[in-house]
Amino acid sequence: MADLKYYDIIQKPIITEKSMTAMEEKKYTFAVHTEATKAQIKEAVEKLFEGTKVAKVNTMNLDGKTRRRGRTVGKTAKSKKAIVKLTEDSKDIEIFEGL
Repeated sequence: MADLKYYDIIQKPIITEKSMTAMEEKKYTFAVHTEATKAQIKEAVEKLFEGTKVAKVNTMNLDGKTRRRGRTVGKTAKSKKAIVKLTEDSKDIEIFEGL
């Protein structure tokens, strides 16, 4: 497994209608590194966003989609998604405010 730093684990926030409604329950969705574990994701969120405390982390491994270009068939890259639930006394994550 690669030596991952906390700033390499979280790649970008995922902003969809479903993830925006989940923010009311203090659940935030991120695209994360494919080799990151739940403990690493928890540590990365708590270090990157000051004042946050993670209660739970759910992860999903997404396989690449099959794509065709003429006769050649290939696959897109696989990815991983994490839904992070914060504790009740935790601060909100600032990058999602104002959306």
